[in-house]
Amino acid sequence: MTQPRGSAAKSAALSAALSGAVDLSALKARAEAAQRQPAPPAGPAGGDGPPRPASGDAVIDVTEATFQAEVVERSLHQLVVVDLWAEWCGPCKQLSPVLERMAAESGGAWVVAKVDVDANPRIAQLFGAQSIPTIVAIAGGQPVDAFSGALPEPEIRKWINALLDALRDKLPGIRDAEAAGGPVEEPEDPRFTEAEEAFERGDFAAAQAAYERILDVEPANELAKNALAQVKFTARAESADPDARAKADADPSDLAAQLDAADLDIAENDVEAGFKRLIDAVRRTAGEDRNRVREHLVALFDLFDPADDRVMKARRDLASALF
Repeated sequence: MTQPRGSAAKSAALSAALSGAVDLSALKARAEAAQRQPAPPAGPAGGDGPPRPASGDAVIDVTEATFQAEVVERSLHQLVVVDLWAEWCGPCKQLSPVLERMAAESGGAWVVAKVDVDANPRIAQLFGAQSIPTIVAIAGGQPVDAFSGALPEPEIRKWINALLDALRDKLPGIRDAEAAGGPVEEPEDPRFTEAEEAFERGDFAAAQAAYERILDVEPANELAKNALAQVKFTARAESADPDARAKADADPSDLAAQLDAADLDIAENDVEAGFKRLIDAVRRTAGEDRNRVREHLVALFDLFDPADDRVMKARRDLASALF
């Protein structure tokens, strides 16, 4: 059983709010005013001010003064993905390296325009960003799609590929990059290959150990975290007593049956039933038994997108049951 973890509803709402509704030229006047100020001392290369990034750079640091040229005008030729971030933002530090690596692999089909919202608050206000990280795709001088939060890499790749497919005939930079050889194929990570092969042959203990080794070295690796949660769940669900639901319904005090039954519910995509079963068990129990049920339920939440309506409702119900 695999469940997507993307912030689909939240991203759709953000995209709808942005698409065709944000006037990016609002920053143009500010940029032109900044350009009329006395030029700063020449940079190390002897030019006027700090050297501008080359047009082929995959990652660009953008300010209000450079937004018009580096985002709006550049987006007439290639897809620009604006990354609204801040130094203090933990999820930003997980997401930004993924975007930057993927942009570098694209061979120039798209670029990341990084905006420090603390230093450039007007840009964040322009997009109406309520939280960070917020990622906005710009094409033809206008926002075309967006999402917020640190999504897993597979979902980001799917999002980018859909944008490239939709914009290929409109942005020559995409066609030029593909004609020049296209995206650089990312080499397989042998650590993930080992874990995936173990999972496919049903060796869940080996798969779990492989993902845990990755996390020992990279504690923030979201792909490994998500995969580990899936491995642990699959191992439990496959070893669960097939009669657990009947036993749990017949004897609500049978805690082991309740836990197994909830796993079977989730495995068969009866998500609300699985969550409700454990929340009811939390209400009936106390002490160590209650903590055992709560931990099991929280582990099930980790299989889903935090913005999933079913998860959000279950979290509220859990809080009510606990307090």
